[in-house]
Amino acid sequence: MKTNKLSELTLEELHKQKNTLKSVLIAFSIIMFLACIGLFFVAIKSKNYALIAIIPGCILTMLPNYIRFGQLNTEIKSRNSK
Repeated sequence: MKTNKLSELTLEELHKQKNTLKSVLIAFSIIMFLACIGLFFVAIKSKNYALIAIIPGCILTMLPNYIRFGQLNTEIKSRNSK
């Protein structure tokens, strides 16, 4: 995957990336939430409480996307303030 520095992108490209990343984050967050609820239910039902420890790890997999989203917002705000 080609990585672009945010400072090299146009404002239009930044908005496009932000909207794309926002929709991906929403979709994956919903799926991750449902999977965590299912995992929690299975852990309680089977009385295997060690499965609950997997839930924070699942949530941490979304962290790089949230960081990128924050970087995009920061770059857009800095350009709009100029």
